Amino acid sequence: MSTPLADKIKSLIRMNGPISVTDYFALCLADPEHGYYRTREPFGRHGDFITAPEISQLFGEMVGIFMVHAWQRHGQPTGVRLVEIGPGRGTMMADMLRVIKRISPSLFDDLDVHLVETSERLRGVQRVTLEAYSTKVAWHDSFEDVPDGFILIAANELFDAIPIRQFVKTPTGFRERVVALDAQDELAFAAGIATLDPDLLPAPVASIPDGMIFELSPARQAVMQTLCERLKHGGGTALIIDYGHMVTGFGDTLQAVRQHDFDPPLAHPGEADLTSHVDFEDLAKVALAVGVQVNGGLRQGEFLFGLGLTERASSLARDKEPVDQRLIAAAVDRLAGEGAGKMGELFKVIAVSSPALDLMPFRRVE
Repeated sequence: MSTPLADKIKSLIRMNGPISVTDYFALCLADPEHGYYRTREPFGRHGDFITAPEISQLFGEMVGIFMVHAWQRHGQPTGVRLVEIGPGRGTMMADMLRVIKRISPSLFDDLDVHLVETSERLRGVQRVTLEAYSTKVAWHDSFEDVPDGFILIAANELFDAIPIRQFVKTPTGFRERVVALDAQDELAFAAGIATLDPDLLPAPVASIPDGMIFELSPARQAVMQTLCERLKHGGGTALIIDYGHMVTGFGDTLQAVRQHDFDPPLAHPGEADLTSHVDFEDLAKVALAVGVQVNGGLRQGEFLFGLGLTERASSLARDKEPVDQRLIAAAVDRLAGEGAGKMGELFKVIAVSSPALDLMPFRRVE
């Protein structure tokens, strides 16, 4: 079965030749007419995937606790910009603000909320979710539009949706992976002409078998650099949570999710969410090159338990019916547990700060 976007991409390839994985990724998510984020409601049980804030209020509450702690470690500055990039339905921000108001009224009274969101449709959902805080919230198309000043940034599942480049090992070195048309006129992966500088690889080329994939993302590096330069300029901390790996390596992590199930990445362009795993070592290198401090990384489970997830879940379950207590326990397991279908191990967390400071629950790195 073809999709309208598949037909459009095939026409582009017939006219101009194969397109890079980066361009395919960007078209799938952001094509103005048929792009996934322009046309669909991706979040929740009726969408294609559920993010951590939608599983339980506990997730956003823990992030809120972390933000209060970071603000305290920074010396409780005034004029705080609390920023979320890619805020989904606004669920995480609502949970963060509720807990900040409860445990640190002075921070709550002082801060302004800035949501970086390009989708008008999602802005409408966020307005409803955050109605109780409407006087505090402003929306921006771009992070660069957030006013200057001390900043606390939350980025949950932001980087996985930023396009990657893929290179495939061939007998003549690493060549850029492209999307082309096969003999049946269907979309298919192929090796293109562009080559990769071997110095960018984490291991010598000779030891790597043909067909192996290496991924890198200049677009992610650019976003990370922008965030870190802002921290360096005005002070603050950014918390980054995403699924991925702590160490740069080889492998194909491009994946599509459709109706809560994995889908071949070329099967339903525009109708499936396209993502890839985030290389946290690469993000950390960008941060260190800018001159901001990196705390992390931790697995999501370690991060949440370290901030008091168990205690908060117990207090939430107190006086509840047994069925609700079981639901809370199941949410904790899904957010922080290990194994298939759980987020505790697959998702990683780092925090970047300027000026340098130690933050709980990250271990101090000497």
